[in-house]
Amino acid sequence: MPTTALYRSLKIIGSPLLTGLYHHEVMGLENLPKGPFIVASNHLAFCDSIFIPLALPRTVNFLAKSDYFTTPGLKGRAMAAFFRGVGQLPMDRSGGQKSQESLDAGARVLAEGGIIGIYPEGTRSPDGRGY
Repeated sequence: MPTTALYRSLKIIGSPLLTGLYHHEVMGLENLPKGPFIVASNHLAFCDSIFIPLALPRTVNFLAKSDYFTTPGLKGRAMAAFFRGVGQLPMDRSGGQKSQESLDAGARVLAEGGIIGIYPEGTRSPDGRGY
């Protein structure tokens, strides 16, 4: 999946801004594979989905819960446009064929040499601990 203009713009603006505000350090980038891979992270806060893509030199396509793409109304359409605009993939967590189709979309990104981001717990931690 190609990098979108919105993803590039947010990365160009966000990287120096957040580095200046949070003074985070990224270590080990030299160990990342050149080809496709999966980033599997704990999901302790919403900002995980911001800091991880900013830290990596290539585009990360997260499997994001499908509610972000299906919420009704103006707010829902805006959310869906944003998440699609930054290259997120809707993850239907209801099981069966719908979940398989979501996983297949992620597999296509990997087959094209891309990076998939996942949160194995499936949601943010309610209390900051991993489960």
